[in-house]
Amino acid sequence: MSDRSRLAVAERAAAAGAEVAHDLFRTDLAVETKADATDYVTRADREAQRAAVGEIRESYPGDVVVGEENGAREAVPESGPAWVVDPIDGTNNYVRGIRNWATSVAAVIDGEPVAAVNACPALGDTYAAGPEGARRGADPISVTDRSDPETCTVTPTVWWDRDRRDEYAAATRSIVERFGDLARFRSAQLTLSLIAAGALDGALTNVAVDPWDAVAGVHLVERAGGRVTDLDGAPWRPGCAGLVASNGSCHGEVLAAARSIDPPQ
Repeated sequence: MSDRSRLAVAERAAAAGAEVAHDLFRTDLAVETKADATDYVTRADREAQRAAVGEIRESYPGDVVVGEENGAREAVPESGPAWVVDPIDGTNNYVRGIRNWATSVAAVIDGEPVAAVNACPALGDTYAAGPEGARRGADPISVTDRSDPETCTVTPTVWWDRDRRDEYAAATRSIVERFGDLARFRSAQLTLSLIAAGALDGALTNVAVDPWDAVAGVHLVERAGGRVTDLDGAPWRPGCAGLVASNGSCHGEVLAAARSIDPPQ
C-alpha cells in the first residue's frame, strides 16, 4: 500500500489510542512505576496501545509493531515495514492531570519513517506528517526561520536519570546562556510537534532516545522543513547518541549547546 494509505491508518490508530487515553484522563487510575520513581505506567497506557495496535492490525496484520507497552518489539527493524507506537508520551504529565501528552503512531519502511501522527486530545490538536508535508489538523505547518539565538526558545527534552542530573543541569545552563528562552514540556513527541509547528525553535538531549519517544516527532520536524541530528550532526536514527532538533536555521547553535553537555576531556 502507498505512503498515503499508511498515513490514513496512522491517523486512525492514533485517534483510537488517544480516545481511550483521553476517556481515562483525570480519572482515578492506579499508577505503577517501572525503571525509577518517576517512570510511570497506567492501565490507560496499556489499553490505549491495544486500541492503536488494533487499528493497525486491521490493515497491516503482519507488520512489526515497536513500542514500550504490552510486549511490543523494542527496536525498529532495518528492513521491511514496521509501526512505532507510544500510547501516552508524557505519562508523568498524564498522571498529574497536565494536558501535555500525546498518542504517537509512525509508519516506517526499511527503517525510514513515511508517515507520522501525534494526537494530543487534551490540547485539541493532532499533528500529522506524510507525502504532502506536515500539518496540524487540516492546516499546513512549518518551522520558524529564526537564526538569531537571542530570539530562539529551546528546550531540554527526554529525561536524564537520577545519576545524570549534572548533565541535565549542564543542558539547561547551556540553553539559558545561549538562547532567548527555555521551555520544557515533559513530552518529547509534543516538543517535536511544537518545533514542526513553529512554536519552538529547538530541542536537545545527549541521552539515547527510544524510538517510540521520537520517530513520529522527528518525521514531523523534517517534513515541516526542520532538521534533526545526532550529536555528530548526522541525521538522527534510533539508537543514536543524543537528539538535536531545530528549525534548521539555528541548528548549529543548538548542536553546539548539546555538545557542551559532555565537553571533550
